[in-house]
Order: sequence, then C-alpha cells, then structure tokens
Amino acid sequence: MKSGVKSFLCGVLAVFLLCLAGLCLWTRTSGFDFPASRAVLAAAALTMPDGNIPTVTVTDSSSATESTSASAFFTEPSSYATATHDETIYSEDPTIYDSQVHFPVIESLYSSGEFGYNDFFVKNTTSYNPDIGEYLASPLGFDFEKSDKIQVLIYHTHTSESYITYDAGYYHESFYPRSTDNERNMIRVGEAIAEGLRKQGIGVVHATEVHDSPEYTGAYTRSRNTIEKYLEQYPDIKVVLDIHRDSISYGSDGGKIKPTFTHNGNKAAQIMIMSGYDGAGTRDFPFWEENLTFALKLQDTAEKMYPGMTRPLYFGNFAYNMNVNNGSLLIEVGTDVNTLSEAVYTGELLANVLAKVLQSG
Repeated sequence: MKSGVKSFLCGVLAVFLLCLAGLCLWTRTSGFDFPASRAVLAAAALTMPDGNIPTVTVTDSSSATESTSASAFFTEPSSYATATHDETIYSEDPTIYDSQVHFPVIESLYSSGEFGYNDFFVKNTTSYNPDIGEYLASPLGFDFEKSDKIQVLIYHTHTSESYITYDAGYYHESFYPRSTDNERNMIRVGEAIAEGLRKQGIGVVHATEVHDSPEYTGAYTRSRNTIEKYLEQYPDIKVVLDIHRDSISYGSDGGKIKPTFTHNGNKAAQIMIMSGYDGAGTRDFPFWEENLTFALKLQDTAEKMYPGMTRPLYFGNFAYNMNVNNGSLLIEVGTDVNTLSEAVYTGELLANVLAKVLQSG
C-alpha cells in the first residue's frame, strides 16, 4: 500500500513539474514576459538545464564539424542578476586565474544553417518558408530619410550582459558574464554602433537604462516601457535595435563557444540577427514580414561587406518587443566568451552595415 501511494505521489509530482516546465517554455518562446515563480524556474532547471534551442552546425578553424545546442540569450540564469560578485577581480591577464579550475573555450565560425541563400544562412524554426529572394527584392517597410534627425533607437533589454576579459582558450571557474560597469557591458557595444552611425550622418539615441539588474525577471516589460518613452520623445524613430550577447554551451565538460570572424586581420565577434514570426496573429505583430525584410537585407549586406560576420539568421516564433514597429530587430553580438574588444569592433562594423542598408532604402 505504501509503495502504491509513493508511486502515485511521484506520478503527480512528475506531471506537475512537466506542466510548470511547459509554462516556462511558453513564456520564453511567446515573447510574453511576467515574473516567474520559483517553482516554474525549478521545473525549467530540471527539464531544460541549458534552455537549448534547436541544434546548429559549427565549423571551427580546423574545418572539423560539430553539432551543438545554442543556449538562447533569454534563458541565462536569473541568478546572474542577483548573485553577489566582486567585479574588481577581473583582469586582462589570464595568469591571475591559474589557481582556479579552467573550462575550454572553442573558437568557431558558424558557417552553415538550415538553408542558405547566396552567402548567408537562415535558421527557421517556424512553419513558414519565406521566399528569401522575394523579401530581399522588396523595399524596406519604412522610409528612412537622409538627415541627422533621430531615426534610430538602440537599447538593451539585458543591459548587464558582458564579455570575458582575455583571449586564452579557456574561462576560469569564477567567470561571471555580467557587469554593472557600462564600459564593459552591452552599453559599450551599443555606443560603438551609435558612434559609427553618427559618423555617417545618421541620428541615433542610445538608451542606457538598465533593465535586468538588480532583478532579471521582467526585463522585457521594463525595456518595452523604455522603448515607448523614446518613441514618444522622438517620433521620427524608424529603427529600434535591441543589442545583446549570447551564451553557447558545448559538450559535457563545461565548454563554451566563441563565434569569431576576421576583417583586415582583426578578430571580431560574429552576430546573430533575430526576427520574429506571427503567422497566427497571436502576438500583436502584424508587420513581422516587414521586420523579416529588414533582417534579411542586413544579413545579406553584412556578408557582402564582411564575409563571415553573421551566424545564421534566427527566424522563430517569438516577438521580444520586436512588435513595436516595422523596423525592430534583436541582434546578438558574440557570446560571453568573446572579448569586449572583439564585440566593440563588431559594433563598429555593424554600424557600417546598418548605414548602407538604411541609406540605400
């Protein structure tokens, strides 16, 4: 009898955890953002420890091919935002961490995806198969004027995401990929993009509000409020860019992927452009196709200007505030084990790509 009761209770618990995990997954992939309970987070940890999205193919510098799962930016543990951490120990000298356990960093070029077009690839997790050539031939969904008035908004939902401080082929045990120092987090990368656009006569406002610290949960709700504030203040804004960095796990030994390419002999972080889908009309996202046109034009132009710059464009069932207007995208600049200098250099190059697409119409 006791055994039967125990089995019954275990079954009920398993169903309960599965339902909670499903709820957590839905919130991540739907673009809906609300404060998650500890139980939901616990269920997610049991069933999806890495929050993995579908596998992609990675080709490293030796041309060996491995299959890995890319942990999406939105699944990074909330503990990163709440843990106590001494950022002052960060050093550009890796030998300071010699006494700590080290984990491998695999430097790779993401060179293939689900399907390719010309010189780039797309990872499509939707049920819709876009005609890429048709989208590339279409005009942008917005009129971008050649003037210095503010037409671009750059912001960061996960503002405190940061990068490693050295390039040594490993990361150390106490590595903590978040920072409240604006010279090391996503604000520094966003400013590199903004500076590059301003140099080419494009008006930009760079929102430096922090949305993920001290609390991580609810960051998308807070960043949405920031977007709306700036859209009201600058009614000429056409382009809204959420700049992040990714985190990609590799293998079972704690390894992480560092996606890079080179330009003019300088190493830079690869980018991943994200564009959402709402074919069923459930995400209040009527202009997802216009955003996809913008994303594909950026992807195509980036590969023409700087071969190897892009990871496969991620076209998926999400919104993540990209439904604010028809020029909104989310762009991941490298991962946590890229160096800050690599990410900043990519920001400078990305500004050139954006300027070309926007000023070409």
